[in-house]
Amino acid sequence: MKDQLMVLPSAKFDQIRLLKIPYDLDRNEAYRFATGIIAQAEECHENCRWEDIAEALEARGFEPLDVLIGPALD
Repeated sequence: MKDQLMVLPSAKFDQIRLLKIPYDLDRNEAYRFATGIIAQAEECHENCRWEDIAEALEARGFEPLDVLIGPALD
């Protein structure tokens, strides 16, 4: 089975994140789970950082991946 990936976009290039989606979730479920997990992490942590969000996502099986932002395509 191919890995499914999710991009967490950001206006700041250095804050764009890439996640590997758990195998037991389809695309719609993954989107809903990620949205809920991120919202809950932001509510629970006053000064929420990426590390807080990543930890919460990892607890549900999402895997943050290293990514290199390449040149823009026109």
